[in-house]
Amino acid sequence: MEKNPIRGIIYSQFHEIEGPTTLLWEPDGLSEDIKRLVNNKSISLLRGERGLIPKSLIIIPFPSFNLKSIVKYLNVKDRSYPGGFRVSAINLLFNDIEDVIFYKYHRNFESVFKKITKKITQLEKSRADIKLIAGELKLFKIDLLNLIKELRDEEISTFHGEEFPETKVDVSKFSDFKFKLIICGDPEVGKTSAVLRFTDKAFKRTYLPTIGVNVSEKEVQLKKFNMEIAFTIWDIAGQQKFQSMRKHFYTGAEGVFLMFDLTSHESFQNISNWYEDIKLKLKDDFVGFLLGNKRDLVTERKVGIEEIHKLAKDLNMDYIETSALTGINIDKAFYDMSKAIVSLNELKS
Repeated sequence: MEKNPIRGIIYSQFHEIEGPTTLLWEPDGLSEDIKRLVNNKSISLLRGERGLIPKSLIIIPFPSFNLKSIVKYLNVKDRSYPGGFRVSAINLLFNDIEDVIFYKYHRNFESVFKKITKKITQLEKSRADIKLIAGELKLFKIDLLNLIKELRDEEISTFHGEEFPETKVDVSKFSDFKFKLIICGDPEVGKTSAVLRFTDKAFKRTYLPTIGVNVSEKEVQLKKFNMEIAFTIWDIAGQQKFQSMRKHFYTGAEGVFLMFDLTSHESFQNISNWYEDIKLKLKDDFVGFLLGNKRDLVTERKVGIEEIHKLAKDLNMDYIETSALTGINIDKAFYDMSKAIVSLNELKS
């Protein structure tokens, strides 16, 4: 891991007429393109929300810069602004390769953001000099770096080297093949948790909505074929407001996981819609698996096995029941997917 995963901090303010304005940023050399993209994407998520802002932290990907951002919005009373409120945002930019530490320990970062939010809100209300806010942001960065160091030390102290024997953690540029895999389904069915379980043996108990897409990588060693393949795993957002952008993320996928929640019949019914949406974009053959997640919630199950098998047959997909919480069949699903993709490519050659 890099010593400092933080690529930058941006403090912005939004105005209905003037649009987003970057007030403070760090480091000084942060590019104008990054600042512009971060501001525009942050404010676009608030349009149409009738002045409501998310109370919890959200994560936004910026794949063109290999960055992600944790965003915290602030609402400060100000009669001079439309609606009587002034909306600001703190963006913490970090490298894609460091995303696990930010996802896995999401609750830990909440407290640090809560602290800076309280201080900046007080300064904004009192119309304090911008230099005072800049000073608080520098302290904020120090708090973040100290927290990250503590979390990394904790990871090292608790890791005992246990891992699935057929997998490797690091993605090597010397892999025999590299395939793109997408995982799709309704919000909260467990897509991100399943990916984290596979790539980092972690389970995220706090639900964090995926904003557009999260991209991870993992290498799988196939003893049957005597080769190593690298997966680029695209965890695609399920919220309807991302419908227009997510279609672009399907392109080039050789494997598709369609995931539903065994405790939500609605998420199961929507699988057909996801399949049709993907088929419109992917003209070539792809390997598909149907995943029924949250197998551990036995008493809350709402979807019967017969209707699942019928859908799997209609979609020409294998079916696997998983639990991102306990890890049941998560490794199996990705390993079976890798074998199926390799077999399909051998038939084509």
